[in-house]
Amino acid sequence: MNIDFPFLAEQPVWLQATVGLLSLLVVAYLARVVTKYVAMRGLDRAPGVKNIRALRVLLNRRALGRLLKAVPPLVIQFGVVAVPHLHPDAATVIRNLALAVTVLHVTMALVALLDAVFDEYERHRVETGKSVRSIKSFIQLGQLALALVAVVIIISILIDRSPLIMLSGLGAMSAVLMLVFKDTLLSFTAGLQLASNDLLRVGDWIEMPQVNADGAVIDIALHTVKVQNWDKTITTIPTWRLMSESFKNWRGMQESGGRRIKRTLRLDAGSIRFLTPTDIDRLLHIAILQPYLERKLRDVKGTNVELERKLGDLARDPANQRRLTNLGTFRAYISAYLEQHPGIHQEMLRMVRAMEPTAEGVPMEIYCFTATVVWVEYEGIQSDIFDHLLAILPEFGLRLYQKPSGQDVTLGLGSVGGASRLAMREPAVALEDATTGP
Repeated sequence: MNIDFPFLAEQPVWLQATVGLLSLLVVAYLARVVTKYVAMRGLDRAPGVKNIRALRVLLNRRALGRLLKAVPPLVIQFGVVAVPHLHPDAATVIRNLALAVTVLHVTMALVALLDAVFDEYERHRVETGKSVRSIKSFIQLGQLALALVAVVIIISILIDRSPLIMLSGLGAMSAVLMLVFKDTLLSFTAGLQLASNDLLRVGDWIEMPQVNADGAVIDIALHTVKVQNWDKTITTIPTWRLMSESFKNWRGMQESGGRRIKRTLRLDAGSIRFLTPTDIDRLLHIAILQPYLERKLRDVKGTNVELERKLGDLARDPANQRRLTNLGTFRAYISAYLEQHPGIHQEMLRMVRAMEPTAEGVPMEIYCFTATVVWVEYEGIQSDIFDHLLAILPEFGLRLYQKPSGQDVTLGLGSVGGASRLAMREPAVALEDATTGP
């Protein structure tokens, strides 16, 4: 059905068609203005939209704005048949162009809708404070699939052929497509494995030394994973590398509620000895050490009485007696100190052990877990513990091993040299005293 313009009845045919097209464009523009005004006005006045998550997604302003852009091409698509004296071929071209633009805008609206789904998901994650799996890779894959489908449909519309013909042509180009989208396919497969096995979430602390990554995951996308290192730099890791190479995830530590302390004190082997009665009397004044010493003294006394019964007078030799050492007593003190420390997680493994002596002393390893996983608090607790243990070493007659520095060697040689020179001067002084006497 054509719309006739009486005032143009005597004008050329091409002029009537041109005026009809211009009128159709004006109607299409007015239709977009009216629908946009009504939709946005209604969205602003709709009660409770912002309180319902599903409505916030479906009525997202960005998605709705892109969808409203499809109104003018829809008007043109259905109104072009009413333009008078328009050639059928021209009408077909205009209709196909309008349909292609409509598909483009609908696709862009769907892409924006997926973005709204992701934004709402992230908003919920931040509000709840939970470390949940990222869906960004799936959102991006969905957007990529929509774009590919839209390209196929738009090209088939423009060439006025069935989309099946385009798809059959793509089948013949599968090898080329596999090469072009190789990284995408690898990343998508890796993303599926990461998500299905719950190996990585936004907010996880990971270490991947081969790419210099050590920090918190801030983004998991289809092709890349972004890690903000502790020095505030950003490391971008291809998603597929996280499945083909190893990385350390500290999430287990964060969820456990305790962080491990594993550090050694290297003690000077020359300071290890048996405790004397005076040492024992002095150490008995340490409250947390009293139960251990009293129990050990009873055991030692019972053992020595039994040895005296068996060995007779030989049992009086210190080499044949059982005695306490300052190293073992210090180890018991550390265990008791950790047991009553408020910053140590008492339900997790706690151990103090003397390890194999080395050229750098006797390592005393402290193995325990703090009651917090906050980095600053963890370092404070660890520092306080070792500050105290280093300061109390002299109470047990122990010394910390420390390699001599160049200054120590110089001072040592200087003292030896000074003593030698003094010894060399002493005979001369004695001779002088002998010759100058009365």
